[in-house]
Amino acid sequence: MKLLEELVAIRSASGDEGNMCDFLVDYVQTNKANWKVQPTLHFGDGFQDALILVFGQPKTAIFAHIDSIGFTVGYDNQLIRIGGPAIIDGMSLVGSDSLGEIETELMVIENEDDTTSLKCVFERTIDRGTILTFKPNFIQTDTFIESPYMDNRLGVWVALQVAKTLNNGAIVFSTYEEHGGGSVGFLGRFLHENYGLKQALISDITWVTKGVEHGKGVAISMRDQGIPRRSYLNKIIQIAKETTIDFQLEVESAGGSDGTMLQKSDLPFDWCFIGAPEDNVHTPHERVHKSDLAAMIELYRVLMEKL
Repeated sequence: MKLLEELVAIRSASGDEGNMCDFLVDYVQTNKANWKVQPTLHFGDGFQDALILVFGQPKTAIFAHIDSIGFTVGYDNQLIRIGGPAIIDGMSLVGSDSLGEIETELMVIENEDDTTSLKCVFERTIDRGTILTFKPNFIQTDTFIESPYMDNRLGVWVALQVAKTLNNGAIVFSTYEEHGGGSVGFLGRFLHENYGLKQALISDITWVTKGVEHGKGVAISMRDQGIPRRSYLNKIIQIAKETTIDFQLEVESAGGSDGTMLQKSDLPFDWCFIGAPEDNVHTPHERVHKSDLAAMIELYRVLMEKL
């Protein structure tokens, strides 16, 4: 959990993932000697702020996006959404500009034309273009983890747990997922052209809904906005059924992920979204059940061996 808390504290809104990429590269370089197989790292020029780890002879890639929702400061401390953050009057935001560190609060302004606008409360004008994110507040109980950015720091954390024992596979730390995609296409193409990969698992966090509950296991998504190829999905479900790992099946009409971006590309990639469910979505208080998180790690380990 210490690693997860560190990941949450790193500011990494869409378009500003450099600090997160640097942290992950350093973490992998420092710890890979203790892993079962030491991966080859691909990052830097041509990869923007994304990172790929390749282990052994890979057949399947895990995609985990490293960006988050947030806000861009516009004119006169107005706020513009990055992705789809929940809007809660008075919630704490942090960032930095040319004059130093910033801790501010979001203010919802009711306009005369019945529209609303967003502003931050601060004693001076913040530099235009400054990025603000939710203030970290990591809370752990015996049952739950509550924090900003469980989506998708937990997906990243799970991928790093799987990396410790992975024999063959690839792990992709992608960018821009919360604001429309942007890196998955060229990252997938790199893996397809250089390693022949054609299948992926999407390590991300889904939502608690009418059909997906806390404490019932990791969710295997049968569809959201995108629809995975049925034969690949059936293979994953069958492997899950042959284990004792708790899982639940998700069927939704909306929502998307790196898998959606893979499906919209011209690459022959099969994909499936598999993740623990959370409530308080896109707020500073996202909450995930620990047993669902444990099931997520175990299912990923099994699938990376058997797919």
